[in-house]
Amino acid sequence: MKMSGMDWVVWILLFVGGLNWGLVGFFNYDLVANIFGGGDMTAMVPRVIYALVGLAALWSLFSVFMKGSKDNSSVM
Repeated sequence: MKMSGMDWVVWILLFVGGLNWGLVGFFNYDLVANIFGGGDMTAMVPRVIYALVGLAALWSLFSVFMKGSKDNSSVM
């Protein structure tokens, strides 16, 4: 299966999000906040990244169900 550009972006965001949550869960270390966080002005950058990871998860979930419904319709 060939991945589109959007699929690659979603995959990378989900990988970063999963890695970050693993680090938070195991070591209480927020990689995204430590790289992009800091003062009050830069605190918005981690929030944007977290929001993009959330949107990537929704996109991925939506894509799975849409591909699944296309596969099921071809069976009938």
